[in-house]
Amino acid sequence: MDEHQQAVDGGVGGHGGEPISQRGDGRAGALQPNPSLNFAARVGRRTEDEQLLTSPTEQRRQLGPHAADFTHTDPWRVLRIQGEFVAGFDALAHVSPAVTIFGSARTPEDDPYYAQAVTIGRMLAERGFAVITGGGPGIMEAANRGAREGGGRSVGCNIELPHEQGTNAYVDLSINFRYFFVRKTMFMKYAEAFIIFPGGFGTLDELFEALTLIQTGKVSNFPVILFGAAYWGGLLEWLRGPMLAEGKISPGDLDLLVQTDDPAEVVEVVAAFHRRNQEPGAPNALRD
Repeated sequence: MDEHQQAVDGGVGGHGGEPISQRGDGRAGALQPNPSLNFAARVGRRTEDEQLLTSPTEQRRQLGPHAADFTHTDPWRVLRIQGEFVAGFDALAHVSPAVTIFGSARTPEDDPYYAQAVTIGRMLAERGFAVITGGGPGIMEAANRGAREGGGRSVGCNIELPHEQGTNAYVDLSINFRYFFVRKTMFMKYAEAFIIFPGGFGTLDELFEALTLIQTGKVSNFPVILFGAAYWGGLLEWLRGPMLAEGKISPGDLDLLVQTDDPAEVVEVVAAFHRRNQEPGAPNALRD
């Protein structure tokens, strides 16, 4: 198997939208080289997600008389997707209990949210929880750093992007994904809770996907914690305002969210849910 076909190897990186500088010096903010994940960027090839999501119209425009060839590539791609699921399940099967932490890859080390993510990661590890992130810099690095400081399992999952990436220096178990939906499945399946730090589009994507899956009963309710009242206040005001007022959501849907600025409260919410989940007959005892 060549390097661009490997689903699990020794490197992950961020999931932001801009290239991240490489500093493989082992310090905070340093990113370790990740040749396998960066194969497409290095050879100038489209990522697997780009190829999968190319419409038939665009394929015909690009391939001309060879447009029908895509019927042979898509079935093969399904096998690669299957293999990626298997590799992810194998890698994470024994990572439990765990909490997934999201947040901006652009958060610098001197940002207060960085320090708070380190604290939460450490406190979770000390309570026996593994920490799962996107494996890149910023909030992801901070949470992985805290997990390692607390003696816990520090996991990083990353997605192939068009530019080169790396893994932060605090990830112990690294997993590479080529397809967003496979990676999202891992974030969801193996988490006892989501902790959402301030972030951009990717962070919002994960937040609302979790809420949608809980709201529609695809997964049992579990804590979705918004950390940073000042950052998330405007979003919550909008949800409670026009979205609720116009009947786009139900009042109970807002109960799915917990908002706090206190790391100790975050950890207690997660720990309390986990304790309830272990009780005989608990409704969330079997989420899958």
